[in-house]
Amino acid sequence: MKVDYSEMVEKGIFTFFVIRFLRNYYDTPNRYPELDKILQRTWLFVIPLFLLAGLPGMKFINDWYYEVFILVGAFLIYRARYNRNTRTLFTAVLPVVIMIFINTFFEFLFPSFYKEYEEIFGTAYGFSFFWMIGFGIYAHKQNKVEQTQRQKTEEERIRNEAKKQELEYQVAERTAELTKQKNELEETIAELRATQNQLVQAEKMASLGELTAGIAHEIQNPLNFVNNFSELSVELAKELQEELDREDQDKDLIVDLVSDLVQNQEKINHHGKRAASIVRGMLQHSRTSTGQKEETNMNDLADEYLRLSYHGLRAKDKTFNADFKTHLDPKVPKVNIIPQDFGRVLLNLFNNGFYAVQQKAKLGIDGYKPMVEVTTEFLEKEEEIVIKVRDNGTGIPESVRNKIFQPFFTTKPTGQGTGLGLSLAFDIITKGHGGVLEVNSTEGEGTEFVITIPVN
Repeated sequence: MKVDYSEMVEKGIFTFFVIRFLRNYYDTPNRYPELDKILQRTWLFVIPLFLLAGLPGMKFINDWYYEVFILVGAFLIYRARYNRNTRTLFTAVLPVVIMIFINTFFEFLFPSFYKEYEEIFGTAYGFSFFWMIGFGIYAHKQNKVEQTQRQKTEEERIRNEAKKQELEYQVAERTAELTKQKNELEETIAELRATQNQLVQAEKMASLGELTAGIAHEIQNPLNFVNNFSELSVELAKELQEELDREDQDKDLIVDLVSDLVQNQEKINHHGKRAASIVRGMLQHSRTSTGQKEETNMNDLADEYLRLSYHGLRAKDKTFNADFKTHLDPKVPKVNIIPQDFGRVLLNLFNNGFYAVQQKAKLGIDGYKPMVEVTTEFLEKEEEIVIKVRDNGTGIPESVRNKIFQPFFTTKPTGQGTGLGLSLAFDIITKGHGGVLEVNSTEGEGTEFVITIPVN
């Protein structure tokens, strides 16, 4: 029996292209390595079939090779029908499978009918075969497009993953940098707070230094009175002793002497209390505020610090000369305040007022009389106390009026102002006492600071 090798080569080429098609279609080398190994080993079964087909009695292998190959392939494709690409491929193979069963059915069961219409069956089989090839090529192209899309998607995913890792690295790097900056800022804030505390203390010490000379002058007056009246009291006591030792005592003289002694002691007591009040005010001003409010006579506090401010400036500059007045409302009740803090506010406002009139006096304006006034008023309906500190000095320019309560802002020359006085005064009045501190000023004419605090 002669073997048709050309037909075997044809079937071998068909098998080669089908296997190659399946490997490319499913991208088995990358996606299904195990399946790719099976497809590569398919030749281990195909080649023995070709050899067997050449043996006597094995012609049916050669006759049914295509059909068996396609059926086996269709069965495997059907088993994997849940994959979308496989369903498309199964659609290409299905008409050929159907025609194989139809041809086989009529060829064995109705051979006469099959021979009569063999050309029709052959044409239908050929059409289904070309359908399989054509649809397979179309499916292959579609699969190529999908593979390309999948490849692009994968590349995009890889790029996104790389970008994500890069962004995570940048975020981590930025977080570390921000953490470092945060730590540095916290250290800077701590240093600034320490510096602020030192500057506030320096401002307090500066105001205390300005008070020293004024206190010395103010305390000297009551001490002079105490000394003078005590000396007079000693003389009166000696006269009284001499009169009492006489046999013919003059009772009217004794009464006069005793009356003079009582008056002297009252004056000594009054001026002694005045000196004690000044010392107490100095101690309150110098010590750190405890934050405890005390019932305080606002009129006395304003009068005392006005005098201390004036005499302090006089002691620093002997050429300085100004007048000051008080307009104190007797109806002003005692109010709970922190005396040392409120005293610092008044002292700062008085010092600024005297400084302003001093600067204006240096301009040599004819008829100009420097004046600083303090006025207190009790508003019964509002239950508020209003304190006004007015001067007829240089005034505050409108361009800087909104800045005067800002920390470290000052209009004084370097070395003459810390820029903390009005800032601290504003905080003490508004935050410490729930009041209001306002300023009204006309450049070249004067300035008025208005303090308003609630009685309760």
